[in-house]
Amino acid sequence: MKLSAIILLIRVLCIGNSFSWDAVEQELVPLCREKGVEVEIHNLYYGGCSLQQHAEFMLRDTAAYSHRVCTNSQSRIVKDTISLKQALRDGEYDFISLQQASHDSGIRSSYEPWLDILIDTVTAYQPKAQLCWMQTWAYSKDAKHPAYPRYQSDQQVMWDSIQACMQYVSQLTIVPCGTAIQLARQTKLGDTLCRDGYHLNYSYGRYTAACVWYEILTGKDVRKNRYMNPQMTLKQRRLAQKSAHQAVRATRK
Repeated sequence: MKLSAIILLIRVLCIGNSFSWDAVEQELVPLCREKGVEVEIHNLYYGGCSLQQHAEFMLRDTAAYSHRVCTNSQSRIVKDTISLKQALRDGEYDFISLQQASHDSGIRSSYEPWLDILIDTVTAYQPKAQLCWMQTWAYSKDAKHPAYPRYQSDQQVMWDSIQACMQYVSQLTIVPCGTAIQLARQTKLGDTLCRDGYHLNYSYGRYTAACVWYEILTGKDVRKNRYMNPQMTLKQRRLAQKSAHQAVRATRK
């Protein structure tokens, strides 16, 4: 009698905002399902949430977050609002990610003391979890975001600023979504990965970020994954996967 393969569940908690919504809620589960990887993604969503806001919500134990859960059997369900501490108490996670609000991602003074407060708290509640940093991406060249002038309304200036701030999170596992998006912009995809100048488009934009997460969670080469968003072309899949793979490889060097 042939024994079935043991399927291990990977549990992920994202302490995020709309950028984690883009990266993990749509394309990550289908990518994992394609290779028989069972995942349970918990995204704590609060729009535009910065490290300071996350830390303040945590210190006050405020139930501020929309709790979105994505699994292999249910693509996405939205639960009741929840506090960060409550989410940290709800079982063990394998990966927990932090991130900065996109508009503050390249502002050095916005990281501390909030990042240390969050790391200390998350580690105290979840000592076995792999603590990650989800790197955000620079805005499109023609973005109209009100914070874009902080970076001279220049994509390269913003991207350089984001990279300069990576020194503050070097102790964490980097999820290089921003690097993947910037690499993809240098391919035939061009500067078309965002739908409004800063949030990723619903096909190859979100797919690229999810491919990065797939490689971080599974250790598998996403270029061998056949899943693609039905609105994408084979060429777009190839370019998105290649950009994600290169970004993860560069981070691991």
